[in-house]
Amino acid sequence: MPRSSDNLWDLAIAEVQGKENAEDEYAETERSVFFIGNKNGGKTSIILRCIDRDEAPKPTLALEYTFGRKAKGHNTPKDIAHFWELGGGTSLLDLIQIPITSENIRTFSIVLVLDLSNPNKLWHTMDSLLQATKKRVDKIISDIGKSNSKAANQIMQNIWRNIPNNHPDRELIDPFPLPLLIIGSKYDLFQDFESEKRKIICKTLRFVSHYYGASLLFTSKAESHKSVLRSFVNHFAFGQDRSKIVSVDHNKPLVIPGGSDSLSQIGTPPASDSDLRQVNARTPIELWKKTYEKVFPPENKNDSKDLKDPAKDSQYTERDIDAMRAVKDQELEQYKRNADKSWKSMTLGLHAR
Repeated sequence: MPRSSDNLWDLAIAEVQGKENAEDEYAETERSVFFIGNKNGGKTSIILRCIDRDEAPKPTLALEYTFGRKAKGHNTPKDIAHFWELGGGTSLLDLIQIPITSENIRTFSIVLVLDLSNPNKLWHTMDSLLQATKKRVDKIISDIGKSNSKAANQIMQNIWRNIPNNHPDRELIDPFPLPLLIIGSKYDLFQDFESEKRKIICKTLRFVSHYYGASLLFTSKAESHKSVLRSFVNHFAFGQDRSKIVSVDHNKPLVIPGGSDSLSQIGTPPASDSDLRQVNARTPIELWKKTYEKVFPPENKNDSKDLKDPAKDSQYTERDIDAMRAVKDQELEQYKRNADKSWKSMTLGLHAR
């Protein structure tokens, strides 16, 4: 049977590609998932649940790390997922730059956990954390672009993967620069809210998630919710298929994969036409923010400043250490008073001369 050089070349290419695909199947992959969100919002519990660790969650101090492994199949290397968690809500934004690097940004995802039972803190927490994260990611992409513009462009193109080319809102949204999952936690408490308040929170989170090209889901202690949650997180962590369930009813836990919602389905901000006309907003996000905060006024944002010092945070209470700290604080105050008296007497003495 005659074989042309073209046929031999095609066979050679096919054989090489076959070997590469086989190697990829058995190659170990690493991904990173960064959990941010409300303090005491349930981030640690979600991580432990997704890596099958049956242990009681402990308060997160500053920035914590753990990892999980999962095998793709029988006799194959286990994929590795690096889990980072930021503690303290919005009080430790400077630490966001530590886990996100130019080396891992191509396999990095963000999970934002919001406490649905505390709607007055929701917008401030969400906006502060997302903007700080975006600032870090934008800087890394910019730095990569200085030496490798092709790689930077590829990262920017990847943010549109969840949005179909024919989606009617492509020109109206601004996808987050990294894969993003927004989780509404404590649905057990949220479901007891008044229907109208639940509707406002749901519509607002649907808009924000869709605007950023993110997936959105609410979770509770119910086993059915846990399995959906695991599928979404493990999609980021291990590349597994995520749940195909979709739920947009505000009377039920929301489950909305990124790119599957639309502005026409979400509707306008929850306010009357006359109220909307009076809102001075430059962007759609700002319009939704002002509308939301009219119903749920933000709590005192200065609270986060007090948490800069973990020693003042009640969740890190240690009786013996705190007692010693109190003694040292008293000694320091006494030293300050004595030093002040000495300085004043010295000053008086100089004036007397």
